[in-house]
Amino acid sequence: MTDNLQFITQPGGSLNGNVRVPGDKSISHRSIMLGSLADGITEVSGFLNGDDCLATLNAFRTMGVEIEELAEGELKIHGVGLHGLKAPIGELDMGNSGTSMRLMSGLMAGQDFAVTLTGDASLSKRPMRRVTVPLKAMGASIETTEGGTPPINIAADNKLQGIHYDLPVASAQVKSCVLLAGLYAEGQTSVTEPAPTRDHTERMLRGFGYDVTTDANRMSLQGGGSLKGINIDVPADISSAAFYMVGASIAENSDVVLEHVGMNPTRTGVIDILRLMGANIEVMNEREIGGEPVADIRIQSAQLKGINIPEELVPLAIDEFPVIFVAAACAEGKTVLTGAEELRVKESDRIQVMADGLVACGIDAQATPDGIIIQGGQLTGGEVHSHHDHRISMSFVMAGLRATGPITINDCANVNTSFPNFVKIANTAGIHVTSNET
Repeated sequence: MTDNLQFITQPGGSLNGNVRVPGDKSISHRSIMLGSLADGITEVSGFLNGDDCLATLNAFRTMGVEIEELAEGELKIHGVGLHGLKAPIGELDMGNSGTSMRLMSGLMAGQDFAVTLTGDASLSKRPMRRVTVPLKAMGASIETTEGGTPPINIAADNKLQGIHYDLPVASAQVKSCVLLAGLYAEGQTSVTEPAPTRDHTERMLRGFGYDVTTDANRMSLQGGGSLKGINIDVPADISSAAFYMVGASIAENSDVVLEHVGMNPTRTGVIDILRLMGANIEVMNEREIGGEPVADIRIQSAQLKGINIPEELVPLAIDEFPVIFVAAACAEGKTVLTGAEELRVKESDRIQVMADGLVACGIDAQATPDGIIIQGGQLTGGEVHSHHDHRISMSFVMAGLRATGPITINDCANVNTSFPNFVKIANTAGIHVTSNET
């Protein structure tokens, strides 16, 4: 990784043609985890070859799972069963991936060997008590630093007991962590969530033949079952597609079709929010593949207007807010977001970092404790700092479509965690962006 990979946008451009963004990150992670722990072979197509998902893949290889790479995005996983993992030599490095660390914490709590989970400088600042608290309640011996951050040390031979856990904050990662630990626990494990979050873990467990019951906002499973290998076709990631939804909405003369996008109803908040702002979005060719709904999405240019973002949509668009803020900057009037304090503990403090970047590009943006107030206006050129956050970097590339001058975006190397070949795909679609190592 370079000291500073910069993206530099030039003003103008429009989005046209058909675009297939990389595979869904959430589903790619889980396909490796569950495929490794299943009995038999799991074949995966459309796998996201980004750094985050490769951290998960490498962790399971380190624990003795054979994973063949057949072609770009195609994997053959030789599952070892729920109890077939081997103790790793050394620590398991989760890189920049909060998903890997939080979900792996649940799985590793059920193994008969001790393990330490580490991450890069950004991940090492992220809060992990949210997973260690419920895991300790299940009987796991698990420790973080004094500040509740990684590394996470998990002792061997934890005798886990099923619990009922009320999530204090809506979080798919914490829900998934507890349910995955529940595979190894005695009795029933259940989680109640205060608002809907993405349900890929529940859907995929069912796909692998494991019974998960959903009763309103409560998910439950019994420990002691087994997983059966399956074939998985990973849809395009709606979080990556969101950049192009906003780009095509704000750039004049745009008409773009995003192909084979995952349309899980717990993830489509970005479409709902953009439509409330006046975006011209058409969902076409809806179908279901491997238990997950998929569709093609057509977006044409539109004059967006500022809105008060409904709080019930916040958990359904939590990863897409950086680029939604760019849409707000280009909208007529004021956009207000509340109830999104979770954004402050992502790869960066996404509320403050986006507010700072928008201000640097001439927009009136005020961070609040749980959200932001953005007054639509004219984006200028400027220099912004992504704080090594891939979604911040890509959001300001889209801002370049409506800026009056070049935007220089610093610390963009982590874009590879979720969107390999981003600059190449962006240019092919009609965006003027180059990368530069300094």
